[in-house]
Amino acid sequence: MANIKAAQKAIRSSRKRAEFNRSYKTSVKTICKKVDIAVVKNDENAAVLLKMAQSSLQKAAAKDIIKKKTAARKISRLTKKLNAAAKTTA
Repeated sequence: MANIKAAQKAIRSSRKRAEFNRSYKTSVKTICKKVDIAVVKNDENAAVLLKMAQSSLQKAAAKDIIKKKTAARKISRLTKKLNAAAKTTA
């Protein structure tokens, strides 16, 4: 444990930030899973869910919760899944 007051505060704020990041990552993962499920079920709300997922992934990347290229890769994969599902149903 740190002895210096500033170091103790840094530890507290680091834990608080880590907890926030963990909860934000969890919510992003949940939205991505909802998109996957909607695509598999051919749900008409899949495009709306994709837009929400894209927004939350970009926000997470902007806040450095996840890396920018990771967000771009996940958005790309979700979009490809949605487009492939649209082609098979059309």
